[in-house]
Amino acid sequence: MKYENMVKGKFVARPNRFIAEIIIGEERVRAHVKNTGRCRELLVPGAEVYLEDFDGRMGTRKMRYSLIAVVKAGNIFNIDSQAPNKICEEGLLSGHIRIPGMDRITLVQREKTFGDSRLDFYVEDVCGRKGWIEVKGVTLEEDGVARFPDAPTERGLKHVNELRHARAQGFCACILFILQMEAMKIMEPNDETHRAFGDALRLAAAENVGVVAYDCVVTPDQITVNKKVPVRL
Repeated sequence: MKYENMVKGKFVARPNRFIAEIIIGEERVRAHVKNTGRCRELLVPGAEVYLEDFDGRMGTRKMRYSLIAVVKAGNIFNIDSQAPNKICEEGLLSGHIRIPGMDRITLVQREKTFGDSRLDFYVEDVCGRKGWIEVKGVTLEEDGVARFPDAPTERGLKHVNELRHARAQGFCACILFILQMEAMKIMEPNDETHRAFGDALRLAAAENVGVVAYDCVVTPDQITVNKKVPVRL
């Protein structure tokens, strides 16, 4: 996934979930934050950031800039919450991302309803197997360990339980963590932040719901799925 017209700046503040104040050159501007998560360990005053500049292609946009990536300890973290689903779709169709219990994916449909939830993907493979996938983007990291969530997520908990129901009905089911950074050693649930989510994830894994993580190669203007990362439950 590639971005256009990137510029570099320094993070100043985040007045609310949707807006960041950034210094670009000598100018202080406001940018749209494409992630409603906390990102507290990333969005610290003075952090180097990369923004997509929509000058000349604003359309119905209200802000010229969107905050896309943040540098932490020399590594670039993509914080675009729309990126993981796009990366997943590309990876499924290319065969780079593999879903447990399924062969080569031949059909991908986004945002389909199962039970009381709208799940990210309904898929079918070359053998006719049917499956459901929920994608979670991960930006929280400490010493090479990626964790999700960075804030309590009742919506995420509901999705995990829907995947359990799908598996019980004979579908393949998978929760896929897209780590929006590179070189992660391991992925694990963030029990300190939301123990119920971690417990649900462990229960789902015991019921043969796939729990899979892939990291990404991130540059200032691009994010690409990289390799599978072990999940520690």
